[in-house]
Amino acid sequence: MKIKISITVLCGLLFLGYTAQAQDWPNLGRYRAQNDSILALKNYPVEAVFMGNSITDFWIKYCPEFFSKNHYLDRGISGQTTPQILLRFRADVIDLHPKVVLILAGTNDIAGNTGPATPKMIEENLASMCDLATAHHIRVVLCSLLPALDYWWHHGVQPAPKIVALNKWIKNYAEEHHYVYLDYFSVLADKNDGFKKSFSDDGVHPNLAGYKVMMPMAQKAIAEALQQK
Repeated sequence: MKIKISITVLCGLLFLGYTAQAQDWPNLGRYRAQNDSILALKNYPVEAVFMGNSITDFWIKYCPEFFSKNHYLDRGISGQTTPQILLRFRADVIDLHPKVVLILAGTNDIAGNTGPATPKMIEENLASMCDLATAHHIRVVLCSLLPALDYWWHHGVQPAPKIVALNKWIKNYAEEHHYVYLDYFSVLADKNDGFKKSFSDDGVHPNLAGYKVMMPMAQKAIAEALQQK
């Protein structure tokens, strides 16, 4: 009897968790309280919003002062794909009225985190984010995907050539639309298009050394975007 009750309770908890996730698939609730607090300050200056997945999400945990002292906001959510990020773009970027948005997304689409995604699907989602930002007078920095030879949570995807191809599209798209292209990949990748071991502990996410390399690159890109007419 105890076993049956335990299984029933467990199933109920799993169902509630799944239902909650299904009701907020893009996780709009993650930053809602923080966003409300910022908006309540009225004229709080937001220099830039960093929008993305776990690579962005972990950044503030390694380097919180980088964000606080520069009036940057971190709006990364671990595991997210471009359709999820696009759905929360208004709440987590536009409504905060930043001067610049840095978009770093797409690797989880390649990993298949929310199902199969073609290159065209990823590209269209990134383009839609840029369109939204431009329509609201927010400068755009389009970031290259970071290198990866394999995904430890989804082996066999062979992401390296797909990342290289998507980065080529991102660079071309940025040039065509006069956005700043931020090429993290060239600095962080080894000769096999994987992550340099000195900059990553798991082959996908930067470690502190990796983020220290990325910080001045991001600041330079923000400054460049602000100088654009």
